[in-house]
Amino acid sequence: MLKHLVIVWVCLAAAFAITEWLMDSVEVDGGAGTTLWVAALFGLVNALIGPILRLLSVPLLLLTFGLFSLVINAVLLAITAGLSDKLDVGGFFSVVGAAVVISVVSAVLNWVVSRIFIRAPEAS
Repeated sequence: MLKHLVIVWVCLAAAFAITEWLMDSVEVDGGAGTTLWVAALFGLVNALIGPILRLLSVPLLLLTFGLFSLVINAVLLAITAGLSDKLDVGGFFSVVGAAVVISVVSAVLNWVVSRIFIRAPEAS
């Protein structure tokens, strides 16, 4: 359980680093330790505030066939940037773009890492 949490945390930190590299409007001031801290803060904000926002926005999620989840992820990223002095994200469209990049990159990294470290049992 703890191993899985650490793997997801490192993948999220790598997603933040890749997003910072790809987008000029995203800036994490500091090194790898700061990126890990920002990823932990984002995970905490996502775990605490994310379910509340998703529950309150169920009608909009249904109306937009789930596309409103991009706005929810952008709001969670903006909250994280507001709580941290080390994370700077630009305006609304930059936050939405960064949220999309972070979501896609972390999903791909989590998938790849889970295929490497968590292998299916071999048939005998």
